[in-house]
Amino acid sequence: MPAKNEDLHGFVPDKSNVALLLIDVINDLDFGGGEELLRHALPMARRLAELKRRARAAGVPVVYVNDNFGKWQSDFKKILEHCLKDGVPGRPVAELLRPEEDDYFVLKPKHSGFFSTTLDILLDYLGVKTLVLTGLTGDICVLFTAHDAYMRDFHLVIPSDCVASNDPGENEYTLEKMARLMDADTRPSNEIDFAELKRLAKREPEPNPEPEPKRATP
Repeated sequence: MPAKNEDLHGFVPDKSNVALLLIDVINDLDFGGGEELLRHALPMARRLAELKRRARAAGVPVVYVNDNFGKWQSDFKKILEHCLKDGVPGRPVAELLRPEEDDYFVLKPKHSGFFSTTLDILLDYLGVKTLVLTGLTGDICVLFTAHDAYMRDFHLVIPSDCVASNDPGENEYTLEKMARLMDADTRPSNEIDFAELKRLAKREPEPNPEPEPKRATP
């Protein structure tokens, strides 16, 4: 008998060494500063919608990692319905980035997508080595998720034009910090080639050469 079910009882049918994470994009933005964030999030969402389309075409699974906004009795479907139907400020972003039937989702209670969630288990079953992180906000939830992903030895790709924050200056500073401290690839989304990311993730590290035997001293 195998040590674990290969596809988590049929709920994780995909296998991919690369995954695209959309962080907190299903968001009503109904809070102080939400209108300002929408100004930066909307153009970001248009670019992210295209990146998502290319990811799906390349067979890269899409994972929505979304805050529960303190609604402990809600599920992802209810949060999506709220953002699409209640006339909230974040509706245009949710409409652009609404999930499809075969996308995955993980609800998170705090800033990081890994804290007290099933994300670790999902990525393990998918076989992911490289994470493409996108969404809201670059200087908070994307940063915290990137930190935890880096600590788990994932290779990080964080396209600079698919991450938004209230303050563009803070957003840029955070991207620079993630590139420097976490070795994140922050090239813009139109330069990301998912086939190339898959090839790079497939490469195994080269083994250390065998040390030469020491010669006896005469």
